[in-house]
This record gives sequence, C-alpha cells and structure tokens, in this order.
Amino acid sequence: MKITVRETPPRSTWALEQAGIHPLLARLYAARGVSSPQELDASLAQLLPPQGLQGIQTAATLLADAIAQNLRLCIVADYDCDGATACAVAIRGLRLLGAQQVDFLVPDRVVDGYGLTAAIARRVKERGADVLITVDNGIGSPEGVDEAHALGMQVLITDHHLPSNQVPAADAVVNPNQPGCTFASKHLSGVGVMFYVLLALRAELRQRGQFDATSQPRLDALLPLVALGTVADVVRLDANNRRLVAQGLQRVRAGQMPPGVAALFRAAGRDARQASSQDFGFALGPRINAAGRLADMALGIECLLTDDASRADELAKLLDSINRERREIEGGMRDQALALAENLFAAEDTPPPAITVFDEAFHEGVVGIVASRLKDKLHRPSFVFAVSGAPGKEQELKGSGRSIVGFHLRDALDLLVKRHPGVLLRFGGHAMAAGCTIDRAQLDTFTQGLAQIAQEQLDAATLTRQLETDGPLAPQYRRADLVDTLQREVWGQGFAPPTFSEEVEVLSQRLVGQDGKHLSLKLKHQGEPVDGIWFGHTEQLPSPVLLAFRLDVNEWQGQRKVQFLVEGAQL
Repeated sequence: MKITVRETPPRSTWALEQAGIHPLLARLYAARGVSSPQELDASLAQLLPPQGLQGIQTAATLLADAIAQNLRLCIVADYDCDGATACAVAIRGLRLLGAQQVDFLVPDRVVDGYGLTAAIARRVKERGADVLITVDNGIGSPEGVDEAHALGMQVLITDHHLPSNQVPAADAVVNPNQPGCTFASKHLSGVGVMFYVLLALRAELRQRGQFDATSQPRLDALLPLVALGTVADVVRLDANNRRLVAQGLQRVRAGQMPPGVAALFRAAGRDARQASSQDFGFALGPRINAAGRLADMALGIECLLTDDASRADELAKLLDSINRERREIEGGMRDQALALAENLFAAEDTPPPAITVFDEAFHEGVVGIVASRLKDKLHRPSFVFAVSGAPGKEQELKGSGRSIVGFHLRDALDLLVKRHPGVLLRFGGHAMAAGCTIDRAQLDTFTQGLAQIAQEQLDAATLTRQLETDGPLAPQYRRADLVDTLQREVWGQGFAPPTFSEEVEVLSQRLVGQDGKHLSLKLKHQGEPVDGIWFGHTEQLPSPVLLAFRLDVNEWQGQRKVQFLVEGAQL
C-alpha cells in the first residue's frame, strides 16, 4: 500500500478561514475542491432549481393531469435502498399533492431481474393502473415501456443511470444523465430525481390554483428519505447532493422523520439525535438493502411508508434479522471466494489483473457485496458469480463486479462482448460496479477475456493500492469535541471522510475481539500517547510506522477519549 496526501490549495484554505470556518475544516474542505463558503451553504434556497432537469415540466403536467382525473398510479421501484426510498418518497409525496390512488410494485431480483420488463408492465396493468412511474430504473427498458403503451398506460421514467443508445419512448423521461439534459448535478440519486419531480409537480399545481405558496404541502418532510437513499446509493456527494443530505440529517437529529426511519435507528442501535451520513451508509442502508437481497423489498418500502410506530418497529426488527442472515451468508461466501481467488496465484506472487470466482453454493443476492470485499482485499477488479435462481434458468450464472480506480468495468464488459460475441447474455452498470448474466459454459471465456482486458489496461501504478489522506494531524486537534464536529459534517462518495497519515511509534499491540481478529494499539503521536484499533487486521506492526487513520471517540465509564481508527499502513 502507498499512502499519499491530498493537495490542499492554500488560497482556498485561506478564503474559507477568513469566512470563519475552523482551520482544520477549512483545510479538509479545500482539499476536496471547495473554494468558497457559498459552496458550504446547505440551505434549501441553494438547491439547484427543478427547471434545469430535461423533461421535468412534461412529467409535472402528466402527473397533475392524472391527479385531476383521479387516475390510478403505480410506482415500479428498484430493489435497493435508493429504489425503496424513491418509492416511499413518490408515494408519500404524490399523496400529499392530492393523488388518491397510488400503488407500488417491486420486481423480484431472482425472477424478474433488473428494470421495467414487459412482464412487469403486464403485472402493473393487472392492478388496474393508468399511469406507470418508474423510480431508480427504466432508462434501459424500451421493451417494457412499449408494452405498457400497448396496454394503454402512460409511462413516466424517473432514473439516474446512464442510458444506452436508445432512450425509451416514454411519455416523460426525467434523468440528469439523458442526452441533452443540462442539469448541473449529474450525480442525483434515484430518490433525488423523484424528489425533484415532486417539486416540479407542486409548482404546476400551484400554477393551476390548487394552493398558494403559504398553503402548499411541505415536501421537506421527505428529506430524511432523500438523504438516506442518496448516501446508501454511494452517488457522488457534489454540492447539491450534500445539501440534500445535510437537510435530511438536520431533520433526523431534530426528531422529524418517518416512523420507519426512527425505528431503523433503534434497530441498528444508533442515536438519531447524533445522526451522521455514516449511519445512513453503514447502518440503515444495509438493513433496507438486505430485504431486496434475501427477501422482498416490499418489506423495506412498507417500513418507510407506515405511519404506525409499532408497525414500524416490527418491520425494522424484521429487516434487522434479515440483515443478520445476510451477514452470515456473506461471511461464508467471502471466506470461500477469497480462498478461490487465492488459489489463482501462488502465495509469493501478485494476484492476476482481474479476479473471477464462482461456486455452486453462492447466493446471487449477495454476490455484489462479496465482489466488493474481494476488490478491497486484493485491489483487483473482481467478479463473483452464482447460479441463477430463476425458474428454468439453472444454466445461467448471474455475476456482479466491483472495480478499482482506472478500470471502467462497464466499458470492459462492452469490449468483452465485441471480442467474444455471445459470451454475455445481459450486462449493465458503470465504471465502478457492473453486473452480467452468462451461460455456465461461458465462464472460462469470461474469466480469460476479462483478465486479458485488465492486463492491457492496468499498469503497475494502478494495481498498487493507494490510500489518499489529509496528511498529519496537529496534536491540538486531537480533541473529542472536534471529532464530534467532524462527524456531524456530510462525508461520503467523492467527498471522503477525513483520514490523516503520520509516522507514529507503536508502544504495544495485541489482538482483541472474538477470535482475535482486531489489532488494539497503544501509540505515541507527536510525543503523546493515544489508543488505536485496526479492525480486521491481525499482523503485527513495526515501530515506527506510517499509519493512515480516522478519528473516533471511545466512551468508557463516562470518559470520552480520542482514538485512531487505522485504515492502513505503509510498510
């Protein structure tokens, strides 16, 4: 591993400090591209206006007409946290704005696969729907849109994924990444897109005289759901997304959130009054995602929709138990996948340029998580395959991949198709994550083809794990109150949490935790003692050593002490 330090533009740091921002925060923000205090203004007034989204006025008109005619609306959601929150935002928001008949349907991950298929369109019609609305999917589903039209339904697509060559001929399409859309933030999540559609719909209804600026429904009550889906989907936290997340966190901390969100905080053992973006990403998001991976995402959506606190608690506990099952399955799969991967190369050798593993016992709902763990462990583009659970599809393997910086995974699959026509039955994704379906007989061809493309495109520097940090930490900043301040800020994808790096002396070290899987450290940092912990690491460290670490507060018997959470070491 190579530990590097982010560049920090001094002019930006100075400008932020002059605006009254704490010197440490000013340095961290400047290193992440923030050059003026205006970029840190998280007020709703600073949100990008909905009018910048192509197709949004058409969508608003379509929905306003549907509400006026009391048409039946059906939301077709994706089966991850972004899709679940987008569905809940759509239903709650449409009802607030006067829709009387709103239903939802979630495709089955195993049987239906991803997106709006013709079969799903027929199921929506069987429910009596007049208008089909996709959230977090649909931009790659022209056949499903055509089938919905043939059945007499109107179709509104709200999505954020990259479109293929053919944008579906829906009645309205709202997607910041569709051709011709000039919306400044290309990183809206699916739930963010739906929230913007509701803002435009409210403006259209206001224009029609349904209400005025003082009597209109308050859509800001939906922001905790928007924030949760935005963080959980790991979209880039540009300035606009950070505002959405900050606004959601502000309401959660004040106790203003749907009962299901509050129940999920309780089930996860987290304090909503101290909510952070990390809580959304690592505590609430996985519990909702588990329903889509192992059970039925309708459970997650119901949890976010119910206004009954006792029902919310019941559903949150159920989601928590499903997530525990997911972790058990993932743990076994991760160990097996790592063993299979390590068999691909000798102990003294470096891993191959790309990793592909498959086992008959793997669960297709967890392959993506395991691929991510493999990628993190070996720092290689990694694909994990499982046998399809769809009836009659036993000869098909479903795979999910995760990549490293410098290797565009979807483009690699596209090149693989060109070199080996027919090897992929279906595929999609983006730079860092992609999925595909192959015939079992094509596994070797896929494995060799992907490794060859990675060999051609990745050099030694790219294949060396690099950990970007914020450099040394001044000892006066090693304070519990300052750690609290840092943790309340919005960090995430594209706006990385503060990670510092420095040479420290190791005074003592021992393995702790169940099965001794964590390294507990006594360190000397700039002449002063500090505790450290490296989770999931068992190898002893030399002294002195260059460590990369985040800051945390350890509470014990009423005392709060700063500790270092070690992220890596340059040996």
